[in-house]
Amino acid sequence: MEKQKKACLCALIAVLLWSTVASAFKLSLRHLDVLPLLFYASVVSTAVLFCILLFFGKLNLLGTLAKKDYLRCALLGLLNPFLYYLVLFKAYSILRAQEALTLNFTWPIMLVLLSIPLLKQKIELRSVLAVIISFAGVFVISTRGDILGFRLTSPAGVSLAIGSSVIWAMFWIYNVKQGGDEIVRLFLNFTFGSCFIFISILLFSKVQVPSANAILGALYIGLFEMAITFLVWMKALKLSQTTASVANLVYLVPFLSIVVIHFVVGEEIFFATVIGLILIVAGMVLQKF
Repeated sequence: MEKQKKACLCALIAVLLWSTVASAFKLSLRHLDVLPLLFYASVVSTAVLFCILLFFGKLNLLGTLAKKDYLRCALLGLLNPFLYYLVLFKAYSILRAQEALTLNFTWPIMLVLLSIPLLKQKIELRSVLAVIISFAGVFVISTRGDILGFRLTSPAGVSLAIGSSVIWAMFWIYNVKQGGDEIVRLFLNFTFGSCFIFISILLFSKVQVPSANAILGALYIGLFEMAITFLVWMKALKLSQTTASVANLVYLVPFLSIVVIHFVVGEEIFFATVIGLILIVAGMVLQKF
């Protein structure tokens, strides 16, 4: 199989897996509280990443890092997985899965906005228009189509879902500044992140003995949201002749996700969600091209 076909296959596998995780979040939160679910999923992901490092003979790279590298990984671990998934899971516990999913998908727009103060980048008129279009979609979803009423259905849930996109964008802005092996960095992020989550459980929650359904949910999220799918996606980008030829497939994720949410979670998909999602993606496409 030629490299480009392998790249497309890996990208499609990643997209299909990512399309199921919103449903996994919502179903898993029925069996576990936010912090315990995050802890178990993060531990699963850390264990998987450790095994990958072991398999590819990269464990020795951990000894080549300086103290400042470990400090950076710890700080990034505070952003992801700790803060990002903590805020995201809380949003899913409040909102319908379709709403949390689409509002969280605004992170590429947040990336553009945060690049202005953090990376000193200038924003073009086209980018301003893209932001306006995407946030029009956010408003449609947040009000469930009641635009004239100007009333958010769940201010806390909407704030958390959008906040998670801000945290995710910040993570990637600071992550690209780091050098070194991506898998090593991700492993350390999750190692430190798991420690932060465990401390938070001791301080603010309690250790829960998970049920069988909770264990399955944590395993699924740890494997296919936090670890394996990310690596499959990185493989697709490396194999592809151009990044754009596979990166554009990401736009399929929210549309496939709401189909899965409808059939697996049992949510009725609001017309406002579809319209809002189209506006958000339209803004992202305008920004990209």
